[in-house]
Amino acid sequence: MVYSARPENLKSGIFLDSGDPLETKLVLDELGFLDGQTTNPSLVAKNPDIAAKIERGEKLTTEKLLSEYKKIVQKIAEMIPDRSVSIEVYADESTEAQVMIEQGKEMYTWINSAHIKLPTTAEGLKAARVLTQEGYRVNMTLVFKQEQAASVHAATSGVQRGHVFVSPFLGRLDDQGIRGVDVVSNIMQMYKSQNSHVETLAASIRSLDHLLFLMYLHTDIITVPYKVLKKWIRIGAPVPERSDIDPASRHNDISYFFGDELAGIPYERIDMNQPFENFNIHHELTDTGLRKFSEDWNKLII
Repeated sequence: MVYSARPENLKSGIFLDSGDPLETKLVLDELGFLDGQTTNPSLVAKNPDIAAKIERGEKLTTEKLLSEYKKIVQKIAEMIPDRSVSIEVYADESTEAQVMIEQGKEMYTWINSAHIKLPTTAEGLKAARVLTQEGYRVNMTLVFKQEQAASVHAATSGVQRGHVFVSPFLGRLDDQGIRGVDVVSNIMQMYKSQNSHVETLAASIRSLDHLLFLMYLHTDIITVPYKVLKKWIRIGAPVPERSDIDPASRHNDISYFFGDELAGIPYERIDMNQPFENFNIHHELTDTGLRKFSEDWNKLII
């Protein structure tokens, strides 16, 4: 089934989470639209062209790898002109804000619709503050709790809506026995209660249920791997609404979608109107994710 337009009742932006332009083309052919795309070092490492080079035993210099990344991003942007494409800076646990700022400014020149992905760490937040104050768009990634999202709001205060995304990672929380969709719901509730300019971009989508529930929540943006988008397309690209849920289950919509096997995350009342340095942003999964991205990047380099 091929679609020519987005469903009328779809309130969320649908992004593709991929470093492969071929997947961008497939989604456009099969679905008929895309609202943007996210990339990261791990996805770039899986790009078929890059993977073939590695299979042949080739290693790349940092300059060559960035050149390849630029080509990938530009191919994607050609297919979805004027739609956001997130480009991630290289960062590990020791990378300072200034280094991220310099990388981000260079990557921003690659296309005219970039959001620069930065880790939600102390240095990443410093970089975000500088970049957004200078008019650059950012996507703050590796978010696993509300307080991290609150710090993003505070670090980018005064910025117009559309310039800042925050990316909570659902699947990695599920892997820990914690219901990842709760962090998205909680962040959205917090942002709405305080009229935040930051948009929630749900990431690490592992299942069709993840996607359907996030659409049901009217999540601002959902970035989805091709294999999950393909499942959605195959069942007719439905957009669930409250009328679709059994009235007996509406008292707990999350349980309707996911059951009660995973531990819930309680909502926290957080005042976001304080210096971003005041927030406790540490999360072990942020550290783990940062190490994974840097390892995927480093294994490609001579």
